[in-house]
Amino acid sequence: MKYINASDLLPPALVQTLQEYVQGGYVYIPAREHKSWGEKSGSRQALAQRNEEIRSRKQAGATLEALAETYHLSVSAIRKIIYQKEK
Repeated sequence: MKYINASDLLPPALVQTLQEYVQGGYVYIPAREHKSWGEKSGSRQALAQRNEEIRSRKQAGATLEALAETYHLSVSAIRKIIYQKEK
């Protein structure tokens, strides 16, 4: 995130009003819409797809140890994925 001088961006009247609350400090202005983790990059969808694949393979008879080795996860992580409630 790049810092921008308020006087370069905002009208002078607004800068003066802001200075009544904050002088020489930083003010964070949040975005209007906030996306959840992984929605923008597609990571959330990729993990959901991987987890569904793990559940399918377990249901087809794969062992926890084999799944852990295939997906480079611990057995306890595989167990959490398998027994996780669907949303």
